Amino acid sequence: MVYFAAVNDNHYNDFIECYGAHFEPELLNEIKLKGVYHSYPAQTVILDYGDKINAMPLLTDGAIKILRQDKNGDELALYYLERGDTCSMTITSCMQEKKSVIRAIAETDVQFISIPLDNNKKWIQQYNSWLQFVFESYNHRFDELLNSVDELAFDNMGERLKKYLKDLVLIKKTKSLDISHQDIAYDMHSSRVVISRLLKKLENENVIQLKRNKIEFLEL
Repeated sequence: MVYFAAVNDNHYNDFIECYGAHFEPELLNEIKLKGVYHSYPAQTVILDYGDKINAMPLLTDGAIKILRQDKNGDELALYYLERGDTCSMTITSCMQEKKSVIRAIAETDVQFISIPLDNNKKWIQQYNSWLQFVFESYNHRFDELLNSVDELAFDNMGERLKKYLKDLVLIKKTKSLDISHQDIAYDMHSSRVVISRLLKKLENENVIQLKRNKIEFLEL
């Protein structure tokens, strides 16, 4: 069930575990007062293309998949947000008051605290720790996107698929992945036929074991 609420002591304690070392006490107190707690079940669309962005998320539990759509309507998975992360593309749209150019889907059950647009702008000027956190988030995502470009340009599809599966294992914290070949094809901007062939090759190499809509990862 989707749930929104003011930040209570339990939410705040979880937040401190993730972000307490980043921010000074005054800013932490403001986050408790101004932030909004969110909870989403797995597979929920949290943010969609064209949505107005009024806040940025600070993830305290779970994982969120960030997708981008091309002019033909095909989607590519850009990156995942995990505990302790925020979304740099959301920050950009929020600061410029633009509509969303991404789709964010809860990969697992998700909890986060959102920071309203006005507070985000104010804190960048008021708190050096907040400014540093925003820029570090940009740099981290930029490095990830550069790695993705390198993979597309230089790595073969088999290696990209293997890395994709490893990332899912780490994010979901299980070697048993409930995912269809078509879902993988969507995320990797490929075809189901190609993905199925590559998965079979990985199975023959004893990297994975294929089951109906499930993949058992045997090697890390």
